[in-house]
Amino acid sequence: MGEIIKRYYPNILVFFQFGIIGLMAFLVKGYFSSIYPFLIFLVGVSLGVWALRHNRLGNFYIQPKLRENAKLVTSGIYKYIRHPMYLSVIIMTLSFVVASFSWIEILLFLLLILVLWLKAKREEELWCLCDERYKEYQKRSKLFIPFLI
Repeated sequence: MGEIIKRYYPNILVFFQFGIIGLMAFLVKGYFSSIYPFLIFLVGVSLGVWALRHNRLGNFYIQPKLRENAKLVTSGIYKYIRHPMYLSVIIMTLSFVVASFSWIEILLFLLLILVLWLKAKREEELWCLCDERYKEYQKRSKLFIPFLI
């Protein structure tokens, strides 16, 4: 049983990530009743676009895996944080919490952060095995939030 989970672990994490995001989007109420959720969402989108400008689309997976011939990116937002796309998702889904402040939205948001953290940790394990420069990069940058975490 453990071998099956290990084999499908990346798929399981992606399934939970999109399942939680979908559930949050389905449950959100009053999203357009205030400008704040929309502005928060735009910050998340902008961060994602900034990350994509420095990390070409073919260099990463949605699953916590490394592509063959993946290149370590340390420029742009990647200079400060190692997983800006995950931060982008966190900020965009925070807009759901702000729009529909409820215990279920907060719980789903925290579960999503846990799933993204698990994905990030898995990717970092793979990078450490694949590229000796990654450990030095970890010392210079943060996981999700510049200068903090």
